[in-house]
Amino acid sequence: MILEGQEAPAFLLKNQDGGEVSLDKLKGKWVVLYFYPKDDTPGCTTEGLEFSALRKEFEKHNAVVFGISKDTVESHKKFCEKHKFSIDLLSDEGGEMIEAYGAWREKNSFGKKTMGIVRSTVLIDASGTVIKHWKSVQAQGHAQQVLATIEK
Repeated sequence: MILEGQEAPAFLLKNQDGGEVSLDKLKGKWVVLYFYPKDDTPGCTTEGLEFSALRKEFEKHNAVVFGISKDTVESHKKFCEKHKFSIDLLSDEGGEMIEAYGAWREKNSFGKKTMGIVRSTVLIDASGTVIKHWKSVQAQGHAQQVLATIEK
């Protein structure tokens, strides 16, 4: 499990356009990593739209936002184009980063326990330290909550 105050685990993933994104190249910026279960589902769409709507506000605070799931680069591309997202989505098909950031956990749905991505967010400061970890979030309104934390 990822802990607040610890150094954020390094990663190198591809975005929806096939470009590589690494934590090392983001030093000096606030980094918002929000983990979501599946492209083009209602909650995941809401979250992507809300983070996209606030992108310019995040940029004013030298922050970048990335959504991460196990979906493919191609799936992310279609999802971004369909909803006109202005943020990048990163593909972690193998789930290594998702697990390192504590988003791969046991879920309980109607009494059935399964493993999967729990909607969660990690906020990393400009030096690469985890400042905040929201372990389980509701999609609606969460982007504003993250922005408010950066603004403090």
